[in-house]
Amino acid sequence: MGIKGEKRQKRALKTRSKIALTNNNRLTIFRSNSNIYAQITSNNGSEVLVSASTSESALKSDNNGNIDAASRIGKVIAERALEKGIEKVSFDRSGYKYHGRVKALAEAAREAGLLF
Repeated sequence: MGIKGEKRQKRALKTRSKIALTNNNRLTIFRSNSNIYAQITSNNGSEVLVSASTSESALKSDNNGNIDAASRIGKVIAERALEKGIEKVSFDRSGYKYHGRVKALAEAAREAGLLF
């Protein structure tokens, strides 16, 4: 693993250790060059409660790896979570820096009613 990947893993470990102290469900994201994925897991990480991604046929568009797609996924994940009765989560950005697509997803989820 390169230096960039090691730094991301270190940031992720730091964030996840702080999230483990809370008993909230976790909103975890993963971003690739072509898609963005979001899922809400139980507080111990054993069960996926809600998920959304740009690879789903209903949410696909011509460009799935941009900020508009990330904000679309943030809105969808918040709506699905609220339908299941999940209102408060902890945001696990998986070591990614909080800007660009990660920030767009988080802000869209907050605007749609998810608390974190």
